[in-house]
Amino acid sequence: MAGPPLTLCAAVGVVILTLCVALDAAPQDPIIHQVTDHDISPHRKFSGSSDINLLGTEKEFKIFMDKYGKTYSTKQEYMHRLGVFAKNMVRAAEHQALDPTAVHGVTPFSDLSEEEFERMYTGVRGGPGLSEGGERSTVQLMDVSGLPESFDWREKGAVTEVKMQGGCGACWAFSTTGAIEGANFIATGKLVSLSEQQLVDCDHLCDAKEKDACDSGCGGGLMTNAYKYLIEAGGLQDEASYPYTGKKGECKFNPEKVAVKVANFTNIPLDENQIAANLVHHGPLAIGLNAMFMQTYIGGVSCPFICFKKWVNHGVLLVGYGDKGFSILRLGNKPYWTIKNSWGPKWGENGYYRLCRGHGMCGMNTMVSAVVTSTRASYT
Repeated sequence: MAGPPLTLCAAVGVVILTLCVALDAAPQDPIIHQVTDHDISPHRKFSGSSDINLLGTEKEFKIFMDKYGKTYSTKQEYMHRLGVFAKNMVRAAEHQALDPTAVHGVTPFSDLSEEEFERMYTGVRGGPGLSEGGERSTVQLMDVSGLPESFDWREKGAVTEVKMQGGCGACWAFSTTGAIEGANFIATGKLVSLSEQQLVDCDHLCDAKEKDACDSGCGGGLMTNAYKYLIEAGGLQDEASYPYTGKKGECKFNPEKVAVKVANFTNIPLDENQIAANLVHHGPLAIGLNAMFMQTYIGGVSCPFICFKKWVNHGVLLVGYGDKGFSILRLGNKPYWTIKNSWGPKWGENGYYRLCRGHGMCGMNTMVSAVVTSTRASYT
């Protein structure tokens, strides 16, 4: 995390100056991409072109290589990755200017181009408004009075360890299993790590409204498609019996080894108070969001000035929320969501992401679903 905070006036001045520099240099291509993991110096924030000139050097690239065990087979590949690294340093500075309440910097994937990383580390197909099927496609509005000021399913024991999807666009599968793991815990009191690989290998369902939005292993998918597949298939194996490989293979689903059955799923309304109520009462929720600022995220509460809600491309798991995430430019403590990612425990805050709450930030409220296992008859 960053060191001691600047005074409010000084911080505002630095960020405004940096924002002007970054916006002037920012690319106009709206495609959203991601990079992951810790900064070379975890306590450092980028602040402008002078830092970029310093960090975007071959010396810093070699430090990056040494820290993350990077090797390249040819001089040409080395030079190519050095150039990509330098461009990613510019993007990190731009993100720092546009998202000053978080910390952005170098990640283990800073040698990957935007296109490479989007292909390998995201994976939600389709967009908001899809996937309205299921036994119950809408949910009755819940009473939002009396909700706790903060809540975290990790503290209740309903969340498995942070997993790593690797270079496979299967975020949708990890989001799906995370929601089912939580629902199963609430139903049985047992936390069981479930198989993403079954979904990657065996699930080929398409969305009823958009036939091109099909589950296709490392090529992407939708969480609600996955729920439908599991209802039809008869359930989901656990991780131990069907382990993750990071690539699509032959379907080896064994109905006799089913660990959890899915009875139903529900799409949650856009209202974030309703999302909070469903989270508290029904368990961790599968959500999609625009991962634009997750690309260079290291820590803090991400509250970007611009993050388009319709460009949803990444599936994650909503596990909690808080009311006191400090934000210099947003005048003190602001509420936030706690989100489990699938890029390993070295990315972000031990594998987690904190995102501003109450603004539909980055489209996080546009693709939210809860799941019911067959051991629970209904929501109560």
